Amino acid sequence: MSQKSNMTIAEKQATLAELVAWFESDLFVVEQAIEKFKEAEQLADEIEQELNEYKNTITVLKQKFTQE
Repeated sequence: MSQKSNMTIAEKQATLAELVAWFESDLFVVEQAIEKFKEAEQLADEIEQELNEYKNTITVLKQKFTQE
Protein backbone atom coordinates (compact mmCIF):
# COMPACT_ATOMS: atom_id res chain seq x y z
CA MET A 1 0.00 0.00 0.00
CA SER A 2 1.42 3.40 -0.92
CA GLN A 3 1.95 6.24 1.50
CA LYS A 4 -0.73 8.27 -0.27
CA SER A 5 -3.29 5.57 0.51
CA ASN A 6 -2.58 6.06 4.22
CA MET A 7 -3.23 9.79 3.99
CA THR A 8 -6.46 11.33 5.22
CA ILE A 9 -8.83 12.95 2.75
CA ALA A 10 -7.74 16.37 4.01
CA GLU A 11 -4.08 15.50 3.42
CA LYS A 12 -4.86 14.21 -0.06
CA GLN A 13 -6.80 17.39 -0.84
CA ALA A 14 -3.87 19.51 0.34
CA THR A 15 -1.44 17.52 -1.81
CA LEU A 16 -3.79 17.80 -4.77
CA ALA A 17 -3.99 21.57 -4.24
CA GLU A 18 -0.18 21.74 -4.21
CA LEU A 19 -0.05 19.83 -7.50
CA VAL A 20 -2.62 22.14 -9.09
CA ALA A 21 -0.66 25.15 -7.85
CA TRP A 22 2.49 23.70 -9.43
CA PHE A 23 0.77 23.69 -12.83
CA GLU A 24 -0.03 27.38 -12.39
CA SER A 25 3.40 28.36 -11.07
CA ASP A 26 6.69 29.42 -12.58
CA LEU A 27 8.06 26.00 -11.51
CA PHE A 28 6.03 24.28 -14.26
CA VAL A 29 8.26 22.08 -16.45
CA VAL A 30 6.70 20.39 -19.45
CA GLU A 31 8.79 17.25 -18.98
CA GLN A 32 7.39 16.79 -15.47
CA ALA A 33 3.79 17.63 -16.34
CA ILE A 34 2.63 14.14 -17.30
CA GLU A 35 3.93 12.57 -14.09
CA LYS A 36 2.44 15.35 -11.96
CA PHE A 37 -0.86 15.04 -13.83
CA LYS A 38 -0.97 11.27 -13.22
CA GLU A 39 -0.27 11.84 -9.52
CA ALA A 40 -3.03 14.47 -9.32
CA GLU A 41 -5.46 12.20 -11.16
CA GLN A 42 -4.73 9.31 -8.79
CA LEU A 43 -5.25 11.52 -5.75
CA ALA A 44 -8.53 12.86 -7.15
CA ASP A 45 -9.73 9.30 -7.81
CA GLU A 46 -8.79 8.20 -4.29
CA ILE A 47 -10.56 11.19 -2.75
CA GLU A 48 -13.68 10.54 -4.82
CA GLN A 49 -13.69 6.85 -3.91
CA GLU A 50 -13.28 7.53 -0.19
CA LEU A 51 -16.02 10.17 -0.21
CA ASN A 52 -18.35 7.75 -2.00
CA GLU A 53 -17.59 5.11 0.64
CA TYR A 54 -18.46 7.60 3.39
CA LYS A 55 -21.63 8.57 1.56
CA ASN A 56 -22.67 4.91 1.28
CA THR A 57 -21.95 4.33 4.97
CA ILE A 58 -24.01 7.37 5.95
CA THR A 59 -26.88 6.20 3.73
CA VAL A 60 -26.86 2.77 5.37
CA LEU A 61 -26.76 4.30 8.84
CA LYS A 62 -29.61 6.66 8.02
CA GLN A 63 -31.70 3.72 6.78
CA LYS A 64 -31.00 1.75 9.94
CA PHE A 65 -31.86 4.76 12.09
CA THR A 66 -35.17 5.38 10.34
CA GLN A 67 -36.15 1.69 10.64
CA GLU A 68 -35.83 1.72 14.43
